[in-house]
Amino acid sequence: MPSRLDLSLASGLVALASFAAAGPCDIYATGKTPCVAAFSTTRALYSNYNGNLYQVKRGSDNTTQIIKPLAAGGVANAGTQDTFCQSTTCLITIIYDQSGNGNNLQQAPGGGAGNGPAPGGYDNLAVATSAPVTVNGTKAYGVFIQPQTGYRQDKTKNIATYDQPEGMYAVLDGTHWNSDCCFDFGNVEVGANTDNGNVHMETLFLGGKVPYNGGYGDGSGPWIMSDMENGVFSGVNLGYNSEPTVNYRFTTAIMKGQHNQWALRGGNAVSGGLSIYYSGVRPSGGYLNMSKEGGIVLGGVLTSGYPLDNIEAYVQADIVQNAKYTTASQTSGAAVEPGSTVSLQTTSSGSTKRGIFSRATNSYISHALNDSTIITQQITSTSNTALKQSASWTVHSGLGNSACISFESVDVPGSFIRHSNAGLKISSDDGTKLMHEDATFCPQTGLNGQGNSIKSWSYPTKMVRVYQGKVYIADNGGPNPFDLLQGYNDDASFVVGDSWA
Repeated sequence: MPSRLDLSLASGLVALASFAAAGPCDIYATGKTPCVAAFSTTRALYSNYNGNLYQVKRGSDNTTQIIKPLAAGGVANAGTQDTFCQSTTCLITIIYDQSGNGNNLQQAPGGGAGNGPAPGGYDNLAVATSAPVTVNGTKAYGVFIQPQTGYRQDKTKNIATYDQPEGMYAVLDGTHWNSDCCFDFGNVEVGANTDNGNVHMETLFLGGKVPYNGGYGDGSGPWIMSDMENGVFSGVNLGYNSEPTVNYRFTTAIMKGQHNQWALRGGNAVSGGLSIYYSGVRPSGGYLNMSKEGGIVLGGVLTSGYPLDNIEAYVQADIVQNAKYTTASQTSGAAVEPGSTVSLQTTSSGSTKRGIFSRATNSYISHALNDSTIITQQITSTSNTALKQSASWTVHSGLGNSACISFESVDVPGSFIRHSNAGLKISSDDGTKLMHEDATFCPQTGLNGQGNSIKSWSYPTKMVRVYQGKVYIADNGGPNPFDLLQGYNDDASFVVGDSWA
């Protein structure tokens, strides 16, 4: 059905006043649909919660740190994370359940569609610093999900099973999505994590049209949909339903289901109310009686029972009024300004064990003169013009995220540094979403204390790293030779200076 606005911001705030300082899960409890799993790395979801929000592990020594709210019911203490993770990388290892049911999310094992990319077949973990935001004016960190990143809990308590009613919501980045399966949060299979057939899942999905068994709506996407296993639905039909593109930077997404009834709702998490995108009977094809199993993937809020529309409206009003999400800087360290023309000097020591024979004093990131590969080359004041130009880059606002940057080749205008199969090359801008994301990088404070380290925006566990004369996006330890732990901080740090051209 066409979307319709069922709650204005003004009426929502008036209604919210009766809840005083209540958090989202306090509001759900008032409606007799209590939270049975509640996850957030940015804030407490109950007014009196002051327990664990999430845990991070740093790469330098593999030690861990738990992050809690600054105060009961408050925003996460990002300062604890910043101090702990200084001069190294940190991953989010646990996202704690605030509901008291102990449904904590941890690194997900590979699903039935194939093993995950991490050692042992596990999915990757999210980089702790890759989704900086402010919550009510205070710095916090969300969870940046890239392909092959996943969190899961199979041994759950009080989560809906079979055809029991439930609701769920999450605040998501409507600008970060893809057209594949599946960016899910919600109720999934347990045990072997395999496809047990239609109706064994009930989840929120934000994304484009899945190439197989996918629903879609109006515009180019993304759409708020539901993955019910072997079908991603935007409404009662498997294919097209009249649902608008929902791409707010902070998007409230809601799904709920009970016997032969389900609904999709959403809105801007920064302002306004909720729209109803679908409310009605279950899809055909055996989805009348659900066989939910009670596992959990990703993170957000799960409730017991089918929440009333007005309760969800009050939750939305709480998000708008009390969370007040805004974006925060994706970069740190020495500024790399759009509009400037720069060269990127390596700071590697020249270790022959890593195959890096050039000294940092005159080695620069360049493109090969005979192909598109990004390499390191020796350049001095006496080098020829072609060589100097190959190491010169015009900085632009990020093609995939304007909070970061992209590097355009000075001597091959219209071509940008991008990653492809982990290697870097220059490639012409074809205007695609994939190209723009692959060509976007976020400078950070140099890992070795010099200049900048340059993080891939689309794969934020990976930094630009020189290895054996070539340049890659590399993890700090991993299965590839260029992920070598030894020398990582030096190899992934660069002095950004005036261009040679």
